[in-house]
Amino acid sequence: MKELIECMAKALVDDPEQVHVNVVNGEHVTIVELKVPANDLGKVIGKSGRTAEAMRTILGAASARHGVRCKLEITELVVSE
Repeated sequence: MKELIECMAKALVDDPEQVHVNVVNGEHVTIVELKVPANDLGKVIGKSGRTAEAMRTILGAASARHGVRCKLEITELVVSE
Protein backbone atom coordinates (compact mmCIF):
# COMPACT_ATOMS: atom_id res chain seq x y z
CA MET A 1 0.00 0.00 0.00
CA LYS A 2 2.90 2.30 0.75
CA GLU A 3 4.28 1.99 -2.77
CA LEU A 4 0.86 2.65 -4.31
CA ILE A 5 0.31 5.93 -2.45
CA GLU A 6 3.93 6.98 -2.94
CA CYS A 7 3.70 6.44 -6.71
CA MET A 8 0.47 8.44 -7.02
CA ALA A 9 1.73 11.31 -4.87
CA LYS A 10 5.08 11.57 -6.64
CA ALA A 11 3.26 11.92 -9.97
CA LEU A 12 1.33 14.92 -8.62
CA VAL A 13 3.99 17.03 -6.90
CA ASP A 14 6.77 19.30 -8.22
CA ASP A 15 9.55 17.68 -6.18
CA PRO A 16 8.99 13.90 -5.84
CA GLU A 17 11.96 13.60 -3.47
CA GLN A 18 9.99 15.52 -0.81
CA VAL A 19 7.18 12.93 -0.66
CA HIS A 20 7.28 10.79 2.48
CA VAL A 21 4.95 7.87 3.20
CA ASN A 22 4.76 6.13 6.55
CA VAL A 23 2.63 3.11 7.42
CA VAL A 24 1.31 2.60 10.94
CA ASN A 25 -0.21 -0.83 11.53
CA GLY A 26 -3.07 -0.80 13.99
CA GLU A 27 -5.18 -3.58 15.41
CA HIS A 28 -8.08 -3.06 13.00
CA VAL A 29 -6.93 -0.40 10.56
CA THR A 30 -3.64 0.40 8.86
CA ILE A 31 -2.94 4.14 8.63
CA VAL A 32 -1.01 5.36 5.59
CA GLU A 33 0.47 8.78 6.36
CA LEU A 34 1.35 10.88 3.32
CA LYS A 35 3.50 13.94 3.96
CA VAL A 36 4.14 16.51 1.21
CA PRO A 37 5.57 20.06 1.27
CA ALA A 38 3.14 22.92 1.87
CA ASN A 39 3.43 24.22 -1.70
CA ASP A 40 2.33 20.81 -3.09
CA LEU A 41 -0.43 20.13 -0.59
CA GLY A 42 -3.09 21.67 -2.84
CA LYS A 43 -2.04 19.49 -5.77
CA VAL A 44 -2.39 16.33 -3.71
CA ILE A 45 -5.73 17.33 -2.18
CA GLY A 46 -7.16 18.71 -5.41
CA LYS A 47 -10.14 20.94 -6.05
CA SER A 48 -12.79 20.27 -3.40
CA GLY A 49 -10.71 17.30 -2.22
CA ARG A 50 -11.39 15.26 -5.34
CA THR A 51 -7.82 14.06 -5.86
CA ALA A 52 -7.47 13.02 -2.22
CA GLU A 53 -10.82 11.25 -2.36
CA ALA A 54 -9.76 9.39 -5.51
CA MET A 55 -6.53 8.30 -3.80
CA ARG A 56 -8.54 7.07 -0.80
CA THR A 57 -10.89 5.13 -3.09
CA ILE A 58 -8.00 3.43 -4.88
CA LEU A 59 -6.31 2.64 -1.55
CA GLY A 60 -9.55 1.19 -0.22
CA ALA A 61 -10.00 -1.06 -3.25
CA ALA A 62 -6.39 -2.24 -3.20
CA SER A 63 -6.42 -2.91 0.54
CA ALA A 64 -9.69 -4.83 0.27
CA ARG A 65 -8.06 -7.18 -2.23
CA HIS A 66 -5.42 -7.93 0.41
CA GLY A 67 -7.98 -8.36 3.18
CA VAL A 68 -6.97 -5.32 5.21
CA ARG A 69 -8.49 -1.91 5.95
CA CYS A 70 -6.40 1.16 5.21
CA LYS A 71 -6.96 4.84 5.90
CA LEU A 72 -5.08 7.67 4.17
CA GLU A 73 -4.00 10.75 6.12
CA ILE A 74 -2.46 13.65 4.20
CA THR A 75 -0.37 16.16 6.13
CA GLU A 76 2.08 18.96 5.48
CA LEU A 77 5.75 18.03 5.59
CA VAL A 78 7.58 20.12 8.17
CA VAL A 79 11.05 20.98 6.92
CA SER A 80 13.71 21.85 9.50
CA GLU A 81 16.10 24.52 8.36
